[in-house]
Amino acid sequence: MNKITRRQALGTTAGALTALGLAGATAHAAATDSRAAATPAGTVDEVYQGRRIRITTGQGGHHGGHHSPGMPTVLIDGRELHVMRNADGTWISVVNHYETFADPTTLARAAVRELQGAVLAPFAPMGGTA
Repeated sequence: MNKITRRQALGTTAGALTALGLAGATAHAAATDSRAAATPAGTVDEVYQGRRIRITTGQGGHHGGHHSPGMPTVLIDGRELHVMRNADGTWISVVNHYETFADPTTLARAAVRELQGAVLAPFAPMGGTA
């Protein structure tokens, strides 16, 4: 009698699922790499919860250019989200002023969640106009 045991069947199934998982992870990594190649280094262009987030670095802010050249410009649906970098390297925004984030992308996603579909109002720096 040449019967397969339950242990052998589970082992074979686990091996097949592992192989499929590795193949899927490899395909996902390849897709991620191809998207990264299409976007210039240091930029983000994504749709998160139905809102378009665009982050570019190096230009400074749109409102008067008073940002230093290395500051990112964060746009949600084409409107600028004013961001600030803390001394410890974390980030805050006018939407999430009391919550810090590790990077501008995480900060922008949190702002989208906090806005709950509302349009981002123009930011007017002190003494200036929007």
